[in-house]
Amino acid sequence: MNLRLPAIAVAVAALIAVPYAIQEPYYVNIASQILLYAVFALGLNILVGYGGLVSLGHAGLSGVAAYAVAYVLSAGYGHAVAIAVALAAGLIVSAGFAALSLRASGISFIMITLALGEIIWGLAYRWISITGGDNGLTVNTRPAPFGLSLGTAAAFYDATLAVFLLAIASCAIFVRSPFGAALAGTRDQPRRMNALGFHVWMIRFWAFMLSGLLSAVSGILFVYYNQFISPQALALTASAEGLLMVISGGAGTLLGPVVGAALVVIVKNVVSAYISRWNFMLGAIFVAIVVFMPEGLVPGTVRLARSAWRASSRRKPAPAVLSSAAAPIPERKS
Repeated sequence: MNLRLPAIAVAVAALIAVPYAIQEPYYVNIASQILLYAVFALGLNILVGYGGLVSLGHAGLSGVAAYAVAYVLSAGYGHAVAIAVALAAGLIVSAGFAALSLRASGISFIMITLALGEIIWGLAYRWISITGGDNGLTVNTRPAPFGLSLGTAAAFYDATLAVFLLAIASCAIFVRSPFGAALAGTRDQPRRMNALGFHVWMIRFWAFMLSGLLSAVSGILFVYYNQFISPQALALTASAEGLLMVISGGAGTLLGPVVGAALVVIVKNVVSAYISRWNFMLGAIFVAIVVFMPEGLVPGTVRLARSAWRASSRRKPAPAVLSSAAAPIPERKS
């Protein structure tokens, strides 16, 4: 019996019930943070997990979209125009990132994306007439899709959940598509894929565009959640945290980035209220994951569960067999 569909239905029902089961707005907001960062991690996972390309500049892509929303709204336009401009800006910058960084691979790709991300951060910090510099930009209102206000924590969570479900469904379709298989092929055997007639650069380019689109979506959610954007959201630490989410949860899986996002957000916002050195704790958790579950939390948990199941099945006693010595002797017929 296939339990995948019932498990998905239970998970979606549990996510929908979060604002009703949790009455405290603070923890509902934490759940919204987990979802919006999960969208960001899903986008980064397309490159890291399925493309084998580690990026340290994706915070710049989400930051461009966030700044675009704030700037267009401050210019007097509506939310629909701001979101459309933000998505377009995110895709344009993603195309520029891809055109420059995909000329290399490995450590060179990492360093190029790092440099591009720092350029975007520098522009946000110094281009004061557009970005406000250290003071950032403030968003006074949130959109009201279909006339529904997103002013409350529960309403914003519902909107973020809808976007998250659409993002993870898109990633699931992408992974199971021929294009997703081709991207995995460029990760494992790029020369062989090239010899078979596949355009490796173009496959990676469109994967980068999809990754940038999801990053832009997360940036839009981020600026509407905080109603504020500053250069800090584009810093290297933000890109590193996204990469930490992907690796700790399990790169190349759908649930891994979601679990990683939940881990990082909970430690930053909940555990930090009780432990002052939460950075040390987060680093220790990451080291433990790398040592004991190098494939990530989700694949590692599955591996341990399967090993435990096999071990328990081996320990089951074999059924008793009646030995020949104890067997009754049949009577002879006279």
